[in-house]
Amino acid sequence: MPTDSPTAPSDPHARLAAARAAHWQATRRLTAALLVVWLCTGFCTVFFARELSRFTVFGWPLSFYMAAQGASLVSLAVIVFYAWRMRRLDRLYPDAARERA
Repeated sequence: MPTDSPTAPSDPHARLAAARAAHWQATRRLTAALLVVWLCTGFCTVFFARELSRFTVFGWPLSFYMAAQGASLVSLAVIVFYAWRMRRLDRLYPDAARERA
């Protein structure tokens, strides 16, 4: 009876290629999701400024607050989340991360 499972390739090169593919797919998915968040806070704030000005945050219209502070804070949060999640992905796929560095 063969000991190799059909889901895990026994060839080290095939395992490395599968790990690289999974790592790259997770990286692309994360990057796309965070770019959408960044786009929504940057572009949508300006595009919907008149509608957002009806709401106030600390006495200022929400559109002004988002343009002055909120978009910058969201961008910083996106960077921090990306670094944290990529570190977890690199730990999950150590062979693929080692090859990249």
